[in-house]
Amino acid sequence: MDLPEINPACPSCKVLLEIIKQQQIQINLLVERVGALEAQLEQTRREGKRQAAPFRKTIKSNPKKPGRKSGEDHGKHHRRSIPEQIDETFDVPLPKCCPDCQHTKLTQTQTLVQYQTEIPRTVIHRQFNIAAGTCNACGCHVQGRHELQTSDATGAAGVQLGPNVHAAISLMNKELGLSHGKVRRALEMLFDLKISRSSSCRSMLRTATRLLECGKSIAKSVRGSPQVVADETGWRVDGGSSWLHVFVESFATYYQIDPTRSGQPMLDLLGQRYAGKLVHDGWSVYDALRNADHQQCIAHILRRIDALIESAKGTLCEDAVRLKAIFKRALATRDRFLADEITIQGCRIAAGKSLGKVVDFLLFQDRSDPAMNRILNFLDKHNQALFTFLKYPGEIDATNWRAEQAIRPAVVNRKVWGGNRTWNGAHAQSTLMSVIQTVKQRGLDAFHVIRRQLTSTKPLTLTCIAR
Repeated sequence: MDLPEINPACPSCKVLLEIIKQQQIQINLLVERVGALEAQLEQTRREGKRQAAPFRKTIKSNPKKPGRKSGEDHGKHHRRSIPEQIDETFDVPLPKCCPDCQHTKLTQTQTLVQYQTEIPRTVIHRQFNIAAGTCNACGCHVQGRHELQTSDATGAAGVQLGPNVHAAISLMNKELGLSHGKVRRALEMLFDLKISRSSSCRSMLRTATRLLECGKSIAKSVRGSPQVVADETGWRVDGGSSWLHVFVESFATYYQIDPTRSGQPMLDLLGQRYAGKLVHDGWSVYDALRNADHQQCIAHILRRIDALIESAKGTLCEDAVRLKAIFKRALATRDRFLADEITIQGCRIAAGKSLGKVVDFLLFQDRSDPAMNRILNFLDKHNQALFTFLKYPGEIDATNWRAEQAIRPAVVNRKVWGGNRTWNGAHAQSTLMSVIQTVKQRGLDAFHVIRRQLTSTKPLTLTCIAR
């Protein structure tokens, strides 16, 4: 089809030319943006194919000089402390001849001392001679129990592993991320203790069963906490997809693996009427707790805005920078409160001003860009949960960093051995991770806590773990 001739002197043609000019400018901007996004996508695809990509480090522009630092504060040589107890002493004589000239006449002038700390590879085999009898009143069977025993079983089940071994297996598997095959290898290499992979797995399951009551008490503590920080991540059970949920309070952390990505684990733990303060990301299922004071994670919002700034151009980029500045100023206000520079009332006034700025931004912002429109819709929907941390300063976090830090070790382990093979293993995973993380939060040693439960005849509850 032949296009009509355009007369520059014609008013209609002038308008048409101006429209074409503006459209061409917009086309050029879009072509430039598509090119930048394609380059970014290609770089992401290349990085995803590298095996070391999840563990790589960012190279700093001005890195510190490696090695020992100079100066009086850093130049001194610090040695390990001398052991308080010496278990073995060895006398080391002079060599038979000089290593330089091979002369055989040597004179001792002094005695030097060196200390060494070593782990014994000799396994201890214990035998318990248990007194057994009957009660004269009721005729029930009665037998004694030593404080090092982990079970009352005898006969076919009378050969067992000790509490130290059971506790070490659970920690190596769940905290250090070793597979059961590597746990077997580590015990054999370090302590000359030979077990099978199935023994390691059964030991872990048994330890988790003994800690069930402690896991329930952890759930009860999280349920009654005034603030809970939540997060979730993908998980694998029996080769299928599932989800790992984590709920964190100041002194306890509760994990739960669920086959679906739903709000049911949250409702089972906290209850529909939970009225505390809940910090989370933008996942919509958290909104089901209508009685709670919600706080959307500011870090997630800032990351979304940063992604928009990287790809946006012109006025859209400037608007995104202005939006980012609102949340940055809110975080700065929180820091001022923590430094005792402003009062609680000042924080609440700043919360109202920050929310007002966001509302004004929503009212007068152009929503033609899809990426910006998604952010604006999110802020519009959750505007009452953006600055709760300023309404209750010091009582609620601005981000869900507690949950992200708690979920990170599990993510690292997932990269190593992929998840759980069975749902029994998944339930044991939840219990052991809850106990280990909670014990860490309370400044205690998880090894000693687990060992204590294994040698106790009564279930260990959270109240037994001192805060």
